[in-house]
Amino acid sequence: MTRTILVAGTADSTGKTAIALAIGRIAAERGLSVGYMKPKGTRLQSNVGKTLDEDPLLAREILGLDAGMHELEPVVYSPTFVEQAIRGREDPDELREMVRERFEGLAEGVDLMIVEGARSPATGGIVSLTDPELAELFDAEVLLVAAHETAADADETLDVASRYGDRFLGTVFNAVSDAAFDGLESDVVPFLEERGVPVYGTLPRTQELAGVTVAELADELGARLLTSDTSTDAYVERFLVGAMSGESALRHLRRTRDAALITGGDRADLQTVAMEAAGVKCLVLTGGLTPSSAVLRTAEEKGVPVLLVRSDTLATIDRAEDVVRSGRTRDERTVSIMEGLLAEHADVGGLLGE
Repeated sequence: MTRTILVAGTADSTGKTAIALAIGRIAAERGLSVGYMKPKGTRLQSNVGKTLDEDPLLAREILGLDAGMHELEPVVYSPTFVEQAIRGREDPDELREMVRERFEGLAEGVDLMIVEGARSPATGGIVSLTDPELAELFDAEVLLVAAHETAADADETLDVASRYGDRFLGTVFNAVSDAAFDGLESDVVPFLEERGVPVYGTLPRTQELAGVTVAELADELGARLLTSDTSTDAYVERFLVGAMSGESALRHLRRTRDAALITGGDRADLQTVAMEAAGVKCLVLTGGLTPSSAVLRTAEEKGVPVLLVRSDTLATIDRAEDVVRSGRTRDERTVSIMEGLLAEHADVGGLLGE
């Protein structure tokens, strides 16, 4: 009989994809046949219903699946789909039946089905396809992937876990910072387990999963590298928008780390100041405006890459944040790193019922 685990999250970008596929591959390495499904595709580039969701494509590669995208991802949860559903042009009962049939086809003959949840437990409510409703439809157990920064985050973990009732399997905390790790292990985990929330693992934050390299950022932004002798291997995890004076910016920039400064190409004062801060790993100059030769000379002397994009600052920051938020869970190397983290910091055997 097929066992089904729905990997859900407390919020968007908790690492569901990497954890779901790593668990699937570990199970396959232990001799189980494994299937995969992402009922609602949400990582879309357009709003016309054409899916560009990379998660099922990666699952097909990682797990060696033959199923088509329409089977692995039966509902394209695009803005157009949402609008049509709200206007009554999507029948929830028909959708549920279609999703159930696709699931049963994928689950036939496999030992373990991995179902990847949506951005939040509420996603899909307009067509009665939330993650709790899908867990019921698929007779699935639910593994919750949660973030943790402070003890107050236990509120959200308890709340989301309660939505799954008896189907709730347990929690894995992902990307836990060094500062939060000890308190989570010593206080929060025992607290949750006393209240019926098993914790299968606490995975530490790793830079390779938390950010992107400057080179990857440049590629995703379609940026041109203006500095020829600077390394693009440094990791970027956060972004600063350059809209302040150079003097006040320096105080702020000195407190940051692993950051990219995004500012207009004509802000030579801010660009020069940013290069004095060790935590600024690159400059992203917007509007297609090339900086002065003096700025570029300083950048090469200090080893700070300078990227040039044509988009404006607001569009660039939106795209850059999206790259960091979702870009590191979309390749085979990421899944391999997550496998190692699970092996070292989680009870994978208990999770798989061994």
